[in-house]
Amino acid sequence: ERARSKYAPAPPFAMCGRYALTIEPAILAGLFALESLFDFAPRYNLAPTQEAPVVTRPPGEERRATAMRWGLVPSWSKDAKIAGRTINARSETAAEKPSFRAAFKRRRALVPASWFYEWQRDGKAKIPFRIQRADGAPLALAGLFEHWMGSSTEAPRTTFTILTSSANEDVVGLHDRMPCIVEPDDFDRWLDPEPRDDAALARILAPAPAGTLGTDRVSTRVNSVRNEGPTLVEPDTLF
Repeated sequence: ERARSKYAPAPPFAMCGRYALTIEPAILAGLFALESLFDFAPRYNLAPTQEAPVVTRPPGEERRATAMRWGLVPSWSKDAKIAGRTINARSETAAEKPSFRAAFKRRRALVPASWFYEWQRDGKAKIPFRIQRADGAPLALAGLFEHWMGSSTEAPRTTFTILTSSANEDVVGLHDRMPCIVEPDDFDRWLDPEPRDDAALARILAPAPAGTLGTDRVSTRVNSVRNEGPTLVEPDTLF
């Protein structure tokens, strides 16, 4: 079911605050040209503070996937409380914002996703929609990552954020922002900031072309982070 105009955009959980990764690790490794990838269970409702596979390419090395926690904690932060406010970074300002500018310059990442979710308001209800590629291929979302050394009460961790742009025609009926989508030909251009490629950077950080994505309504069980599994993408049925 396509998003309909009778719904109003719901007060968002975040610009991009929930996504799924249901692809088998071996297939994902092939799609991202990884030599290997650790096993992970399919996730239909990934939420901030949870761990997910993130693809990076250290200087002079091949691409690799690492488990990182969603919600970027800058290296200079005294604690991890900021993570709740840094699950997304606006592509227009990330290069200058103190929380993101070091990572934008040196620590870029690809966040594999099968789809992401957005919500609309129908009366008091929040109606979730799945947003995925129209061609059914996985998404590679532009991300940034940081290593945080921890504190006296919290363990060190590696964390990430997802970059967002203004929404394209496919998404604007649900939200005014959308994740920045990286196409395979731009993977290495995004992961390696040197040499600087301004044309590629502008392309990656812009909204995806109209027609890239499709939407369909899914179960309101997605609204709770406690719920998981393939039934989340089935529309609610009234008996």
